[in-house]
Amino acid sequence: MHRAGRAARDAIDGVRNALARRLCVGAGQVVFTSGGTEANAIALTQRAAAHRFCSTIEHEAVLDWVPEHNQLAVLPCGTLDLDVAEKILEASQPGLVSVMLVNNVIGTIQPVAALAQLAKRCGHIVHCDAVQAFGKIDIDFSALNVDLLTLSAHKIGGPKGVGALITRDGLALQSYTKGGGQERRRRAGTENTLGIIGFGGALTDLTDRLGAYEPIKALAGEVTRRVGSERVIALEGKRVPHILSLHMPGMQSQLQLMKFDLAGICVSAGSACSSGKVAESHVVKALGLDDGVAGETVRVSFGPETQATDVEAFLDVWEANRARGRSAA
Repeated sequence: MHRAGRAARDAIDGVRNALARRLCVGAGQVVFTSGGTEANAIALTQRAAAHRFCSTIEHEAVLDWVPEHNQLAVLPCGTLDLDVAEKILEASQPGLVSVMLVNNVIGTIQPVAALAQLAKRCGHIVHCDAVQAFGKIDIDFSALNVDLLTLSAHKIGGPKGVGALITRDGLALQSYTKGGGQERRRRAGTENTLGIIGFGGALTDLTDRLGAYEPIKALAGEVTRRVGSERVIALEGKRVPHILSLHMPGMQSQLQLMKFDLAGICVSAGSACSSGKVAESHVVKALGLDDGVAGETVRVSFGPETQATDVEAFLDVWEANRARGRSAA
């Protein structure tokens, strides 16, 4: 009730209103969280584990909540197999289905609206992890026809450790934590006030950030041309330009990462969230490619600051790695 508390509340609600306007939803539909992982957890726990479904290429923050036999297959092009999904969902008790908007490893755009239509026809509620899409493509909550949508501030240049879960108007949301009435009892725990304010600051630059990704198409196209389209995983799928997964025959991902790092180039073997570990990507494996491909693949991402000179430096190391791979074979 005191003025300092009211000032903090006004600051948080100002960002809540700004985010709501950006997504064309009501302010009451915005739940602030500690990031995408927590937002996903709140969404997934709205239904019992036995009644949760997701694709096989989801981020671990979703995949780890869903039984393996409820994970839906994807096509070789890297998008959800809607025919298979429909059969499984029709034969299942109503639950929750989760599918990401943009895959964080191979960059494919998933048919979220089409999945939502068939899932709701079968009585399921639908969650979309839109973290990787945020700030890269326009997100229309209404057009996606989902019930729950996850966002993270750091994907648009905001601070790490803050995100949001957008809920369908009228959806009763149960907090998976107890101990406080924050966020209308949908997420217990003290709000990260400074993080939320930083989130709001990043929102003011979101339009410019979306436009800044347009030149990346040319840079990614140059990489694809030079390395060969046959080396790009799931190139034929509908995709965003800022993520490429590249297969280097004859050289393990870990060795490639070391060579790139020595040259001052940061790439990864899978999700950028998997820091400190080098493991074969479950996403690449899920595409049904030949054994060993996942262990020879690196994930390359581009940002608004990426320049043509950065691409040339990357390609120089790529060519050197390719020569080593050939000689080793």
